[in-house]
Amino acid sequence: MRLLKELCRFLPLLFVFIAGVVNAQEFNAVVQVNAQNVAQPDQPIFKTLETSMQEFINNTKWTDQEFREEEKLNFSLVLVVMDYKNDRFQGNIQVSLSRPVFNSTYDSPIFNFKDQNVEFTYLEYAPFFYNDNQYENNLISLISFYIYTMLGIDGDTFELNGGDQFHVEAQRVVSLAQQSNSIGWKATDGQGTRFQLNDDMLSQTFKEYREVMYNYHKKGMDTFAEDQKKAKKILSEEILKLKALHSRRPNSLIQRLFFDAKADEIMSIFSGGPPVDIRELKNALQQLAPNQSSKWRNIKV
Repeated sequence: MRLLKELCRFLPLLFVFIAGVVNAQEFNAVVQVNAQNVAQPDQPIFKTLETSMQEFINNTKWTDQEFREEEKLNFSLVLVVMDYKNDRFQGNIQVSLSRPVFNSTYDSPIFNFKDQNVEFTYLEYAPFFYNDNQYENNLISLISFYIYTMLGIDGDTFELNGGDQFHVEAQRVVSLAQQSNSIGWKATDGQGTRFQLNDDMLSQTFKEYREVMYNYHKKGMDTFAEDQKKAKKILSEEILKLKALHSRRPNSLIQRLFFDAKADEIMSIFSGGPPVDIRELKNALQQLAPNQSSKWRNIKV
């Protein structure tokens, strides 16, 4: 009888623990708000905003999938405030995301993007809430757009086009946010916008990007611990597939997106370890990402 009572006392705690594991949120985000460019960078509202954004990202359940603690996505978001007046913020956001590599302690960078045109209104201590069927405000839309874009890109590295549902959700955010007058949500807002980023992700015109993201990580990076030479050959072959995309749309946003995330990694991988023939790869890299030429020069054939 005593054992039964003790068990009854213990079971609720067990269920709470299990629920916490099963329903764990998807992100371990680190958010930084840099206000050094404004007149009074030490105003408490900037720290409040930083804390609120981080808690909103990390404490919200963004999907119906189960994420164990070790499966959470690690990413950083840096908001640089260039102007702040009457609760209105203007600046830019840098978002960086990495993905763990199988059988290693290495995290492979998969997304590194700078949004140059960020503007929103924020009242200190205002609650954060995401509604997938309603536009709340531009700050919520900005955060949720990058959340679903990152979930999509991460999903694409584990399964071919595995991030489809999340890219579609990001598209929904774009569509709802178009009712605002904020720049970045419409096709007419120019190059390098959130609209273009999402549109390119879902377009067959740039299908090689998502195919390469899957094969590069699943067939290349995840097999590196087993056979480095074979993995390097696979990585080289996958990068070369981007030449087809380049021939159709030279210097596209999606192509720059790949190399902005991968340049340092590619340089490191092909600068050491078991040798493979990379003469074709090195020539292609100069063509595909000339802005990274200083790194490509460090790769020795």
